[in-house]
Amino acid sequence: MNFNYQNPYPTTRLPVFARNIVSTSHPLAAQAGLRMMWKGGNAVDAAIAAAAAMTICEPVSNGLGSDAFAILWDGKELHGLNASGRAPAAWTPEHFRRKYGADAKTPPKRGFDSVTVPGAVAGWVALSERFGKLPFADLMEPAIEIAERGYLLPVVVQQKWAAATPELQHMPGFAEAFLPWGRAPQVRDLFQFKSAARGLRAIAKTKGSAFYGGEIAQAIEQFAAMNGGSITAKDFAHYKPEWVQPISRDYRGHTLHEIPPNGQGIAALIALGILEKFDVAGLPVDGPDSQHLQIEAMKLAFADVYKYVAEPSSMEVTPAQMLDDAYLASRATLIDMKKAQDFGAGNPVKGGTIYLTTADESGMMVSFIQSNYMGFGSGCVEPHFGISLQNRGHGFSLNPGPNQIAPNKRPFHTIIPAFLTKDGQPVMSYGVMGANMQPQGHMQTLVRMLDYKQNPQSACDAPRWRYNAGLEINVEQQMNKATVQALSERGHKVEVINDNYQDFGAGQFIWRAGDPMREGYIAASDSRRDGQVAGF
Repeated sequence: MNFNYQNPYPTTRLPVFARNIVSTSHPLAAQAGLRMMWKGGNAVDAAIAAAAAMTICEPVSNGLGSDAFAILWDGKELHGLNASGRAPAAWTPEHFRRKYGADAKTPPKRGFDSVTVPGAVAGWVALSERFGKLPFADLMEPAIEIAERGYLLPVVVQQKWAAATPELQHMPGFAEAFLPWGRAPQVRDLFQFKSAARGLRAIAKTKGSAFYGGEIAQAIEQFAAMNGGSITAKDFAHYKPEWVQPISRDYRGHTLHEIPPNGQGIAALIALGILEKFDVAGLPVDGPDSQHLQIEAMKLAFADVYKYVAEPSSMEVTPAQMLDDAYLASRATLIDMKKAQDFGAGNPVKGGTIYLTTADESGMMVSFIQSNYMGFGSGCVEPHFGISLQNRGHGFSLNPGPNQIAPNKRPFHTIIPAFLTKDGQPVMSYGVMGANMQPQGHMQTLVRMLDYKQNPQSACDAPRWRYNAGLEINVEQQMNKATVQALSERGHKVEVINDNYQDFGAGQFIWRAGDPMREGYIAASDSRRDGQVAGF
């Protein structure tokens, strides 16, 4: 790909070129991954070390109680890993309606009744056992050191930490773990998380078994019982991550790969399948026609995803049916280039997250994402081992349908890693975190790179929009004002947002420049967060 390296957007970042590379949303985590490569580890070792460090460096988005997904190229083929958690054995619609009333529609947003079994640690272990080179305990060393010694809070993390404090400060264990100053933190406050260091040591020593049925699981069971939860050590002991075959869709001579449902990655594939029917490159990159077309394609994708996507065994249709070319062509005909629409689902039967990526000179590439879901997740933090627990259970429905809650079932998931290939060979590992922004970010940045030849850092820095519901969209304040006005005139209900982090996600990108031993990679890290690309 012959990229344009003139970046037309305001940014503090430049693309980084290296043969071994780690891109994350916090510099200390990028350096943690690089340390593993210096020790002789590979991209998988680096990804795990970076992911462990991120639970300490960016707790506003993830923790030791997160879920995770990964797509990796091992040098010959792609592999997918679904390390999202399952519902406790006690969870049924009746269980929640007895506690929260007959009118309850979902499990609660916060507290222990939002916590499914966390899968991230099991995902680290599975990746290490199958593809890693270094001992698993070595991979935890940087995170343990950071947790023990502490670090000074950077700007974006501090902003989100302070914003979450009013809602979460009274949740079990939250203030003890995350408000050691007796208040919301300020930039440059030193944060130490010694209980999490204890948890990381137990995970390192037992290769994760302490977490799944051992002393950590037992501590969480006891803490949950004290605070009205029903999750048990047995629920943890029964958990296993799942190796899966990524699903894919061709676009402009390349192939985008996503994790299959229960995740929402299929939304990006649907949207690109619709855009394939249009001459996107013939439209000005930041003009209203291009942006309107992409927004409408994304709306059509979400209409189907929100109706059909769930745990695969519960879905009414298959991913193949949702991605059928004739079906997507029929959906494309619904787009009116002069008018915003509120689309319903079609009938395919007829027709607070962190993302990081690593690559090494052997050709191994890893696309990895882990999340507590809504910022700090449930707000519950087990105090002895520092386990900050996700709130993925809130993604279930209590009403009949594909995503209705049931014991040992996985909820609809928003976090999605992505991977791009061409003619069966690796091209790019990338992701854009941020709830339902993720498939939208996958699509918007890929269109900029493949249709408009923008380099990864430019595509990352470019202004984004975010579709919410109905005709409502948010746009970043740096989007072209004439484009924003034109979108409004077409019927989009546009709100201009100043807080880029909150609404528009943040991405990390590694593009393979050629032979990894010779040319290496081109990498980018989103300026919307505190991140860094580190390489050698």
